[in-house]
Amino acid sequence: MRDKIKMLSTGTTQSGKRTGSFRTTTKNKRTMAEKFKKKYFDPRAYNSETGKTGMHVLFEETKL
Repeated sequence: MRDKIKMLSTGTTQSGKRTGSFRTTTKNKRTMAEKFKKKYFDPRAYNSETGKTGMHVLFEETKL
């Protein structure tokens, strides 16, 4: 059975707050019992190395 999940960004803004960006997807709970984590592009995340916004960050599963 595939259940809908919400993937919340771990990226931060320049002030250090979470961006709040999220994605929705599905996962099979029988084969993936643990929390799902994957890298996606977050257009709001601040990259301190380049001084610009937008970078790939880890998205973690949360409640929908």
